[in-house]
Amino acid sequence: MQIHFTAISEPSLPGKKWQNLFFIHWEAYKTWLIENETEKQSVDLQTSQVALKEHMPEMWPTYIRLCELAGADEIASKFLTGYQPPFYVSGCSNAVLEGDDIQLVRNYDHHPNLFEGVQLFSKWNDRRVIATSDCLLGVLDGMNDKGLAVSLTFGGRKIIGEGFGMPFILRYILEFCSNVKEAVAALIRIPSHMAYNVTVVDKSGHYKTVQVAPNEKAVVTDAAFTTNHQKRLDWPENAAFNKTIERSLFLKNLLKEEGLSASDLVDAFMRKPLYNDLFKEGFGTLFTAGYHPKTGQIDLYWRGKQRSQSFDFFQEFQEHINFQQRKKRSKSFGLPFQGHTAKNITYSKPSLNESAPKEMTEHFLSEVWSAVESNS
Repeated sequence: MQIHFTAISEPSLPGKKWQNLFFIHWEAYKTWLIENETEKQSVDLQTSQVALKEHMPEMWPTYIRLCELAGADEIASKFLTGYQPPFYVSGCSNAVLEGDDIQLVRNYDHHPNLFEGVQLFSKWNDRRVIATSDCLLGVLDGMNDKGLAVSLTFGGRKIIGEGFGMPFILRYILEFCSNVKEAVAALIRIPSHMAYNVTVVDKSGHYKTVQVAPNEKAVVTDAAFTTNHQKRLDWPENAAFNKTIERSLFLKNLLKEEGLSASDLVDAFMRKPLYNDLFKEGFGTLFTAGYHPKTGQIDLYWRGKQRSQSFDFFQEFQEHINFQQRKKRSKSFGLPFQGHTAKNITYSKPSLNESAPKEMTEHFLSEVWSAVESNS
């Protein structure tokens, strides 16, 4: 399996390059929207536009320009508001390395066929933004020239409600926020239609991880890492499949390592258990990104390849990345950390949330922790 990854520079108002991206990807998005439309989730164009004006009014002029460039019909116009997109599942891991050069590292785990494969350098408003694109104008991860970096992970819950797709919220944050405080305020204020964990980091060295879910108060934490669950496991089958607990424990122990360097952290993200190779099942690591808010540098990694960008030196490029699908899923995840200490990462079983449903707890013990039991 493979992806075609393209870096595009259009550091101005949306123009011909964004328009071309729309025409390349729109038919696939339109099919997705039509096939997944339900009466329960469906909203009309007017409702979507009113929601955009209410929650992200600063985006309205950009929205109008994008609709004009796209020659948007009603379906496209509604989609470009970012309001009430269909439910979808990805994976992902985030981690923050504190220090003089604070770094946000992330893996994006999804199906190769559902990935735009675009890094876009833009200036739609007052801030220059470099971001990995999703949903044509949304952001999976990115940074602005104020030194604010963001990255999302799926929150591991089936819950759906009224709100915006998180990639659209992250676009708003990079367009109009300058630091962690402002980004957190936006995440608290703007409703998300699904559960997400969002890590925000700024050049001052501040960072937060915010857990959001529809119709719930956002939970702001000081966690330096996040995978694909929140306060408790609401979807144990998904947790067992994507090994969110195992990855979380790995990161927790990894970040405790004395002398852990930026390159050590990236190297760990390029190997199991953080690196995933279930591409056909929709859980393959499509890229690793490292964001350096103090210097404005962004590094993209694939096995055997690296690309570096910055606001002062951004190069357009195309990469063809081939992936090797795992033939058989292994239950083992307790692999040695091959960094500066080259020692085994060990795990301790946490106490279960007593409020968890009994059936979930049984599954949690029998499925999610099976690998932990065999490696402890």
